[in-house]
Amino acid sequence: MESRWTAADGHEIRVIEWAAPDAGQPVKGSILFMPGRGDAYEKYLETFEHWRRQGWQVTAGDWRGQAVSGRLGNDLVTGHIDDFALWIADIAAFWSQWAASHRGPRVLAGHSMGGHLVLRAAAEQVLMPRPDALVLSAPMLGTHPLLVPLWLKHASAVIMNRIGDPRRPAWKWSEKPGQLPVGRQALLTHDDARYSDEEFWRQKRSEIIMGPGSWGWVLAAMESMRLLRSPALLANVDMPVFLLSTSADRLVSPAANRHTARHLPDVEFVEFGKEAAHEILREADPVRDRALDAIDTFLGRIAHS
Repeated sequence: MESRWTAADGHEIRVIEWAAPDAGQPVKGSILFMPGRGDAYEKYLETFEHWRRQGWQVTAGDWRGQAVSGRLGNDLVTGHIDDFALWIADIAAFWSQWAASHRGPRVLAGHSMGGHLVLRAAAEQVLMPRPDALVLSAPMLGTHPLLVPLWLKHASAVIMNRIGDPRRPAWKWSEKPGQLPVGRQALLTHDDARYSDEEFWRQKRSEIIMGPGSWGWVLAAMESMRLLRSPALLANVDMPVFLLSTSADRLVSPAANRHTARHLPDVEFVEFGKEAAHEILREADPVRDRALDAIDTFLGRIAHS
């Protein structure tokens, strides 16, 4: 069931409550899943169904300004935000209300930028009640090009925001607006059918279409990533964390994921190789099945702890 959640300032955010586990099946707990930058939860329905069959009640939502939850920039396709703190405030408020109506254990999960924001919210200890666990899929804790240090990326973003409108696109999307860029699949998944599923949803629900991030988004992302590099901040994450990564990721930094895993107090870190691109939960079955099996084992321990 899809609905709308209203933030304190009146902004409406789309939410989906996936079907409950089958009658008579023990309910292990509840998962709230948050997608990545420019993403939509439609891409993860197959994973929601997997978790449902494992006995979990699954909810997902948009980030403000993405998919069917409005826009914060100058047009319908550029993803803009002034400060990631706005998204942290949204997830903190929504989590509090969601947790009150969902049985535990309660797990907060996120992919890519969603994983970044989930981790930051936990590190800043704004999630009340405290999640019982986090699941992070290829979290955006660093970005390509890997040879450019974060301080230089941040400085470049500062300059680009000063010399032009922060809401303007930071990179070119495709020759034809709305069309997926050539070569994009290679960055995301080796599975043709799962990649095509995204195009199906984009045609069925054109309002979910989003292209490049804005220069304002780039600066906000660099500032938030600098924040999450702090071992002292990561030490605040006082719940079990499952961190899924791939050394072949060409969008987010595998090295940043390893750094983060080294500084989290209670983490299970699983890293794939060249067999997995960025969207591990939407990869070909041999990779996706291994990833889900590992997550299921982790969640099983959370359910019985």
